[in-house]
Amino acid sequence: MLKLDHVVFPVRDAGASLAFYRDVVGLELVEAHEGDDWGDYAWLMMIFALPGGGEIVLVELKGAPAPLYRDLPKDARHYAMSADAVAELADWRMRLREAGVRYWEEDHGAQQSIYFQDPDGVVLEVTAPPSRPAAKTSERAQATVRRWIDGGPGAAHP
Repeated sequence: MLKLDHVVFPVRDAGASLAFYRDVVGLELVEAHEGDDWGDYAWLMMIFALPGGGEIVLVELKGAPAPLYRDLPKDARHYAMSADAVAELADWRMRLREAGVRYWEEDHGAQQSIYFQDPDGVVLEVTAPPSRPAAKTSERAQATVRRWIDGGPGAAHP
């Protein structure tokens, strides 16, 4: 059985990202590595532990082009973490307001979510309650994907 272990993404400013993920998001920096040749760039890797397991890994590549997160629709790519209960989202609202971080909220029916951006424009989501994936493959999901693949963009939306 697979479960998410970690996500890795580039950042422009290790100092700003360290402060954001440590002080605003509240994650613990548990490890850091550095080297001088990752795709011809010197690099720093910062590893933050997620409560309950898993990691967020940030990589600064010296001299590399800036990540282009801001060029996509802001929620087309994001990283979601979960809180155990919707009531915990109030703490996140307060934490983000106190840090001066703008956020938006969405009601997904069974889940409520708060979205916000890190200093590079990476969108983070805190959702509650946690997602509970289905135990078996959904025929509806397979049919939706097949329509998309067979008909191209928009085919799944009559």
